[in-house]
Amino acid sequence: MDSLLLRAIRKEPVERFPVWLMRQAGRYMKEYLHFRNQERDFLSLCKNVDLAVEISKLPIKLLGVDAIIIFSDILVPLEPLGVKVEFVENEGPKLSWHRDIGKLKGYDPQANAYVYEIITRLKRELPDVPVIGFCGAPFTLLSYMIEGGSSRDFRKTKTFMWEKEYDFHRLMTLLTETLISYADRQLSAGADLFQVFDSWTSALSRSDYEIYVLPYVEELFDKLSSKHDKPLIYFFRNSSAFMDLAEDLKVDVLSVDWTVDLSSEMLKSDKVFQGNLEPTVLYAREDVLKEKVLQLLRTIPRRTGYIFNLGHGIAPDMDFRKVKLLVDTVKSFSLE
Repeated sequence: MDSLLLRAIRKEPVERFPVWLMRQAGRYMKEYLHFRNQERDFLSLCKNVDLAVEISKLPIKLLGVDAIIIFSDILVPLEPLGVKVEFVENEGPKLSWHRDIGKLKGYDPQANAYVYEIITRLKRELPDVPVIGFCGAPFTLLSYMIEGGSSRDFRKTKTFMWEKEYDFHRLMTLLTETLISYADRQLSAGADLFQVFDSWTSALSRSDYEIYVLPYVEELFDKLSSKHDKPLIYFFRNSSAFMDLAEDLKVDVLSVDWTVDLSSEMLKSDKVFQGNLEPTVLYAREDVLKEKVLQLLRTIPRRTGYIFNLGHGIAPDMDFRKVKLLVDTVKSFSLE
């Protein structure tokens, strides 16, 4: 495929930087709400292939971004293991399970067949647009399981990690094997590239990341890169603390948050970088937003090997017009 995004990842000449956004299809779009109201809850929406395909396409139609990331959620591969996943309105995900790791089921990838069908349909309907598959990283999914949902301090997760190391590693091994299988099926279904979200590394010290998280992320990317010749992206929070460790992963793209100085890191590394505008900038006035975007783009030291994105996802209360302005500003920044 000769798309702008994939050319940038291959470090081929590009006329402008490609752009897509994490959580680019969501509640800040009235069109999304139209589809959301057709299902009883968020999880049912993720499993409705027809609606998920239409939602996935919204950012192409409404924003003009350069790639589709499939509409789904990082928690869906936990259900086949025996974890009950619910999404409570205005509260977020709630997870429950029997807390006996030995009684968790082996992962059956066919239980997530609706995810692969979404990818197949998108490739059939928009064959020239790159489709991004994704999953959560093992530690991020483990955190949701141990906390029972989102957390501010990840107290339960970290004490579990330190005090019950044997069980921690058993669960991380199961989750890593699950995600390898899940990601493999997405790539086989036609995803053009794949992103792993390690959202909760922001809760960890460098030493804990290196001991408890990195080996499993390495295994995940080692297995995927050995089987698929498609670009792999690693998104990790608190990026500046772990940058040198992530450099050695078998990934093509490092997706970083706003703690990283791209102008410096891109000169030191041969990796492709993605990011890293702070999403809070989208709450600023339009002139401030536009200048912040241009400021970032002017500091990018290479004319290729870079993808514009946010340092995290779009918030539900974002003003759609601001998001459109952001995308338009990136697209207007010519490299020719």
